[in-house]
Amino acid sequence: MTVPTLKRIHHVAYRCRDAAETVAWYERVLGMTYTTAFAEDHVPSTGAYDPYMHVFLDCGGGNVLAFFELPNQPEMGKDPNTPAWVQHLAFEVENEAELLAAKAHLEGQGIDVLGPTWHGIFKSIYFFDPNGHRLELACNIGTAEQYAELKTVAPLMLAEWRQTKKAPKHAAWLHQPPE
Repeated sequence: MTVPTLKRIHHVAYRCRDAAETVAWYERVLGMTYTTAFAEDHVPSTGAYDPYMHVFLDCGGGNVLAFFELPNQPEMGKDPNTPAWVQHLAFEVENEAELLAAKAHLEGQGIDVLGPTWHGIFKSIYFFDPNGHRLELACNIGTAEQYAELKTVAPLMLAEWRQTKKAPKHAAWLHQPPE
C-alpha cells in the first residue's frame, strides 16, 4: 500500500450562521476573495436531505477557507469540554510590522483583539469572527537555529509529554519571555 503524496490542504471547512455575512466579513476584515459557492438540498456523500450553502474564500498562497450554512440544523455551538483558546484557525502574516498594522485595522473595525502574544518563535494576535470562531494572525520571529533546535527536540518533547503530561524543558528558552 502506498502512502498518499499530499500537495496542500485543499480547503478547511467550518460552520457559519449566515453565509453572506461571513463572506462579507472575511472580505472586509481579512481581505480574502470569495471564489466559489455550492448550494444543494441533498448531501452528495450521504444523499440525506439537508439544504446547505457552502462558500469558499481564497486566503492566499493556495489556501482556501470554506464555510457551511445549515439552516435546518440546530443552532451551532462549541465543544463545552474544550477551552475557547484551543480551537482556532491561524493565518501567517509577513512580519511584526504587518501584525501590528493588522491589529490596528481590526480594532478600527470594532473587533476586540488580544495580543500581541509572544510564543518564542512567533508572535500573534487573537480575535473572533462573527460566528464565534477564534482566529489568530501570527508572524514568525525565530532564528534558523531556533527552528532547527525545535525540530531536533520535537521527538524528545513528545515522548516526555506522553509519560509526564507536563511541559518538557528540552527547549527551555522557548518558555522564557524576552527581557
